[in-house]
Amino acid sequence: MRPLHQADLRKVRAVFTDVDGTLTTGGRLHSSTVKALEWLVAYGVQVVLVSGRPSGWGECWARQLPVAGVIVENGGLYFARAPGGRLKKVYAQPALATRVANRARLVREVNAALQAVPGARLSMDSVATEVDLAIDYAEEAALGPAGAEQLERHLRSRGVTAVRSSVHVNCWLGRFDKCSMVEKFIRTEWGLTLKPSDPRFVYLGDSYNDEPMFRAFSLSVGVANVIDVVDRLTHSPKFVTRAREGRGFRELADAIVRNTAPTPRTKEHR
Repeated sequence: MRPLHQADLRKVRAVFTDVDGTLTTGGRLHSSTVKALEWLVAYGVQVVLVSGRPSGWGECWARQLPVAGVIVENGGLYFARAPGGRLKKVYAQPALATRVANRARLVREVNAALQAVPGARLSMDSVATEVDLAIDYAEEAALGPAGAEQLERHLRSRGVTAVRSSVHVNCWLGRFDKCSMVEKFIRTEWGLTLKPSDPRFVYLGDSYNDEPMFRAFSLSVGVANVIDVVDRLTHSPKFVTRAREGRGFRELADAIVRNTAPTPRTKEHR
């Protein structure tokens, strides 16, 4: 990984970013991070959140934050504004019958995993999910990496996709992930295609479930806390910030504004 200052950010038009441990700091979204979101938008750079968090969270973020879209449940669905400002929801698996059947099987498989790993439990926000389910290992629970790995092995042996964020083991059925849904979002909402060595799009993340994005984006960036897991990633980000968590996001936003702003930064931005 190279330091962020070596990245060519002059042509960036959109930032796709993870949320937990990337926008948040210690689990909180700071006002200075929201200000950084606002400044990116003010300088013509769109922001799309890409998270393992539930559909219910995604709808709130899409309505309340200055973002162009929100992809949630590890690519299971996204929210975006339709013409006229109406909020729309798009699924990776459009057929309701498919989602219903997969959900029923997923509940059975996850319940079996909870029985197999002592101390494992659903995340508190799983009640707000539609497509995937999340098992808490590091938010309210304290299973640690070993417990998370045991859960992943059990679920994968049953044909369930299971991958960690910084706090949960996210589980789903179906051939989608963060990257496939980002590509669909870019194509459907903007009429564009994510290309190899694409200078228009940046991805920022910090954990295992960001690997597909680190692989696909030539401008992939890790906030500094990605160093905690980078030795266990098959695909690492190309660049890394100096600062951790939300401060790392603000560092990226500042670097982009420096490269795209037609006028000097204001004191308010500082």
